[in-house]
Amino acid sequence: MPRRGAKKPDRALDVSWHLLRIADLPTPCFPAELFPTGASPVELEVGSGKGLFLATAAAAQPQRLYLGTEIAFGYARLAAGRLARARLTNARVAHGDAGLLVRSGLPDGCLAAVHVYFPDPWWKARHKKRRVLSAIFLDHVGRVLGADGVLHVWTDVEEYFRESLDLAAATGCFAPPRDVPATEPTHDLDYRTHFERRTRLAGAPVWRAALVRTGAAARVVREERPSPPPG
Repeated sequence: MPRRGAKKPDRALDVSWHLLRIADLPTPCFPAELFPTGASPVELEVGSGKGLFLATAAAAQPQRLYLGTEIAFGYARLAAGRLARARLTNARVAHGDAGLLVRSGLPDGCLAAVHVYFPDPWWKARHKKRRVLSAIFLDHVGRVLGADGVLHVWTDVEEYFRESLDLAAATGCFAPPRDVPATEPTHDLDYRTHFERRTRLAGAPVWRAALVRTGAAARVVREERPSPPPG
């Protein structure tokens, strides 16, 4: 399902602290230094949308830090507004290309988790190279995750899900994926993301997995690695 346009922001709401730009972050970027506490585990969300996961997770686990990324400025500002209204100081969102941040901006072993929920499947064959869960991206996820860090992948596209698990396995950085069972919502917004809510209310299936980073991640990441053969 395509993403709806972001609502107009509340101009009276100050989001200046919660809203960052990936282009303005230092290189290398040590994500814990973007927060007042500076020493807690940091979890990265790729594609934060309206910020439901960021706000829910940050409120539930104030001892952890959450950095969201969103390529669409309208949604990045919407997510930042959600965090600002909740007065959460352990979550921020950065506007820009998360792939660039992971590949070029983050140092080794700096993250406790990476969350990728319902990434754009880029259906056309000529567009599939734009998928965020690429071989190069997953190589770098293995690099930036610390030992026992977790990659969370959820999608409503089974083909994309299976391909992503194959690419993750090819990095040699992850244990076999764990299935993540669905939980029954107790109210209308008791979902991990707004897209999960839309998908499940439409009766469509969701594929979920958690992959734990294990062993030594490669320090030198190949710039090109072919996708595994189909089947």
